Amino acid sequence: MATAQVLQASSARQPDIAYAPNYDKFLARSQRRLATERLDKSLPPGFPQKLESDLVWDNEDLAGRFDWTYTLTAENLDEVEKALQHFKSLGKPRGFISQQTFPLPNFHAKLREISNEIHNSFGLKVLRGLPVDSHTREEIFIIYAGIASHIANIRGRQDNQYQGKPADVVLNHIKDLSKIYDANQIGAPAYTADKQVFHTDSGDVIALLCLETAAEGGESKLSSSWRVYNELAAARPDLIRTLAEPWPTEVFGDKTNPYVNRPLLHYQPATEKTKERMIIQYARRTFTGFQGLPRSTSIPPITEAQAEALDALHFLAEKYAVPLNFKKGDVQFANNLSIFHARDGFTNTPEQQRHLVRLWLKDEEFGWKIPEVLKGRFDRVYAGVTPENQVFPLEPYIRSQSLGKDDEKKA
Repeated sequence: MATAQVLQASSARQPDIAYAPNYDKFLARSQRRLATERLDKSLPPGFPQKLESDLVWDNEDLAGRFDWTYTLTAENLDEVEKALQHFKSLGKPRGFISQQTFPLPNFHAKLREISNEIHNSFGLKVLRGLPVDSHTREEIFIIYAGIASHIANIRGRQDNQYQGKPADVVLNHIKDLSKIYDANQIGAPAYTADKQVFHTDSGDVIALLCLETAAEGGESKLSSSWRVYNELAAARPDLIRTLAEPWPTEVFGDKTNPYVNRPLLHYQPATEKTKERMIIQYARRTFTGFQGLPRSTSIPPITEAQAEALDALHFLAEKYAVPLNFKKGDVQFANNLSIFHARDGFTNTPEQQRHLVRLWLKDEEFGWKIPEVLKGRFDRVYAGVTPENQVFPLEPYIRSQSLGKDDEKKA
């Protein structure tokens, strides 16, 4: 049984690759490898030549096959308001928000239908029209978490401490904080106005609520990892092999085990009880570093093949991506196990600043079986999260795994 293992450091050199993908370097590396290496032309044993599923889509066909936007109706909003007042009447902390404490007797069935679409159909949905301007921030977070609990009933931790104390931080702000923090304190693009390249987060389902759009730019994009798989399986099966082999993956903030060795791509054939699944889980910055968190020199470098595979994932995802036209009051739900996400760089003004808030979710009914090698990663998100210990920060801060190395001791 495959398990994540800690490796010994190597003296090999890191390829010429940065967080920001460079297409010319990618093309040159591909041409050099094709010309000088004997690349395997077969897929790993048991891997499919082509995935057939609604989860395979691109920007040329998705709009004609699926309406990914659901606009909240007056009846939905009336139920939401009643649920808000009901939860507030209980006098409970926000960690106790659930389907039971935020009841939506009629809207619930539609939200369960949407959950099924996210897990078993096209993998995404945008709910449009949350009343962000007519509520306090605390109230809109209750509404957001309440609706989300009907789509996926378990919230995951995104940080294990808050204001210097142990906590299950279940809500994270995505906002440019570069005017507040020095660059060497920021180790993730989520806290800048930079372009965020295609990647996955932790967890099963990502929810993003838009509190405010940027003055310019910041377009949110989703791309089917299953579509990317099909392209690579047909044209470059050697890169599928590379993605399915172990990679030295940096674990920011873990001084005991600073990196683990695990594949990026995981294939699970269909069984009598489960559907065929293909999961890609990765964040580019764990192999290249970013700003205040450069890749540690004590960690084994990635290979030239892995550098090419990283760029291939990004540029194919970009080729097939769907822009979502994210609006204020929208909530984007995406299946993190089948979809890559990214965003364009953006410009803020003092009056208008892009501000999203994120939940990592899991659903007991529709959730996918997680490969054993990813169990530790997912346990860090979901295991042991209790209602009593959940924190919903009202203001943005940099979570500890994204703090620059110069600031880690303050986390």
